[in-house]
Amino acid sequence: MTSLNSIAASIAPHDGSDMHVDAVRDFLAQMVTPITESEIVPLLDALGRVVAGDVISPVSVPPHDNSAMDGFAFDGGQLQANAPLQLRCVATALAGHAWAGEVKTGECVRIMTGAVMPQGLDTVVPIERTSTTEQGHILIAANTVQSGANCRKKGEDLMQGGVALADGELVTPAALGLLASLGLCSIHVRRRLRVAYFSTGDEILKPGEPPRPGAVYDSNRYTLFGLLTRLGIQVIDLGTVRDEPALIEGTFRQAANSADAIITSGGVSGGDADHTKAMMKRLGDVAFWRIAMRPGRPMAVGWLDKDKEESTSNRCVLFGLPGNPVAAMVTFLAFVRPALRNMQGCQRTEPPRLRAICTETLRKRPGRTEFQRGIVSQAPDGSLHVCATGEQGSGMLSSMVHANGLIVLPHEAATIQLGETVEVMMFEGVI
Repeated sequence: MTSLNSIAASIAPHDGSDMHVDAVRDFLAQMVTPITESEIVPLLDALGRVVAGDVISPVSVPPHDNSAMDGFAFDGGQLQANAPLQLRCVATALAGHAWAGEVKTGECVRIMTGAVMPQGLDTVVPIERTSTTEQGHILIAANTVQSGANCRKKGEDLMQGGVALADGELVTPAALGLLASLGLCSIHVRRRLRVAYFSTGDEILKPGEPPRPGAVYDSNRYTLFGLLTRLGIQVIDLGTVRDEPALIEGTFRQAANSADAIITSGGVSGGDADHTKAMMKRLGDVAFWRIAMRPGRPMAVGWLDKDKEESTSNRCVLFGLPGNPVAAMVTFLAFVRPALRNMQGCQRTEPPRLRAICTETLRKRPGRTEFQRGIVSQAPDGSLHVCATGEQGSGMLSSMVHANGLIVLPHEAATIQLGETVEVMMFEGVI
């Protein structure tokens, strides 16, 4: 069975310094594996799920050549450069009612959008680009349309027997429409990933409880709920656990036996004196990292053993996040979200990043990756600009509300000057 030490040895020797964010991503990519269990669900229950196995199209889309607009269908081979074309309209083809008559040279058919193209016809001229002669014929001015124009070919979107959705693709609204266009009413998807999470600490208050000196309200459980729900994950909320070894152990065991992954926040830094860190070590194979990043330097990762084998593994993945609210969210977005997408079996584990022009100087020292909360906007010339939200303290959750992305400042970079281009991890579609 793979150990954390063996994965670490395959990444790079650790000299005791803080880990580079790229090494963390490489490590997690090797540590987690996709779930294999799957189920068949109706289309309307499939949004946000991950496709299990290629979906093969049972039909061609479109199923026949059809008109892309209202107009007149004719044989485009009759067109000649710089010469008008006069045609006699012999019939009307309506959508949903295929017209099966014969069209001769010099003739055309009035056709509606989506109607099947009559045999031998391959071009449609829009009605508004024609005129009518005194004899009632259709006149197409010279160079008005090209042969083959405005005709949707059979299977131009998807041919029968082709892959409609590949294994590991996410079922999006567009994918739902595509599946419906194939006549499918259900789809094979991977089962939902199960993730348990809880907060620890005697200082944690639940919303609604009266305040008391030295105590803080628990925000991390709620941000984690939102982040996990957006991923289509089955969330298991185990609440808040007091700093008592027996309670912490019982919660960890409950989480390990009911979930594929566990997320905790707090109790993972080098100076923490509570029981969470000790219990992680006792119940599994867990590493405690210092990551060269800001915010979110401490993080724990590893496996906790299940009491009995469930699913395809007898180990549950553990992610221990920093306790500060912003640090917990940033660490989740940078590392845990891609790892969970991997476990879900997704092909794409990370969203694309945008490039934007910095509208202010951003202070930074080399030697760590910084994720600064930013606001991206579009300038009148269409270019993207970004500025920071202001103070970047790891406990300032309001700054995450005001931001629409994280400005990603690379490990080696120094202070970013006004006008420089930076990468931004956008929140839209992520959180």
